[in-house]
Amino acid sequence: MEYRQIVSEDASKFLELLIGLDNETKFMLYEPEERKMTLEETAMMLNGITASGSIVYGAFSDDCIAGFATLRRGGANRNKHSGYVVIGVRSKYSGKGIGKNLLNHIERWSLDNEITRLELTVMKHNIRAYNLYKKVGYEVEGTKKKSLVVDGEYVDEYYMSKLLD
Repeated sequence: MEYRQIVSEDASKFLELLIGLDNETKFMLYEPEERKMTLEETAMMLNGITASGSIVYGAFSDDCIAGFATLRRGGANRNKHSGYVVIGVRSKYSGKGIGKNLLNHIERWSLDNEITRLELTVMKHNIRAYNLYKKVGYEVEGTKKKSLVVDGEYVDEYYMSKLLD
């Protein structure tokens, strides 16, 4: 497994990863067929993330991206020390340490780029992801009640953070 930044030249593989995640899990934001991004829009998004001082890391396996972690840093002086994390790993690569490795890469990058606070949300019933976040040092700060609607039902999310030294 190779871990590196996902760049605009990887847009096709990245879009394939995102659509795959949309179709195989209910723990990500988009439902199947909801994502309408084109290849060009995906490349532009990746360039925009980099230009904003943020990053997308990927776990590359053979000819695909097995998982990703995005860190979007705050855009104002008062919150540029903070980054919002999103992570997703394809189910066939689950349980192989990819999520933990991606989070470690994000953390190292954050420290190198003066980010001292990481934050994310996780659906309360996503026990596997919640346990991973706890294992690597994230703490629950609160609950976002009725944060999402999944299969017609409201879902609460934990708001979690990790402070870096």
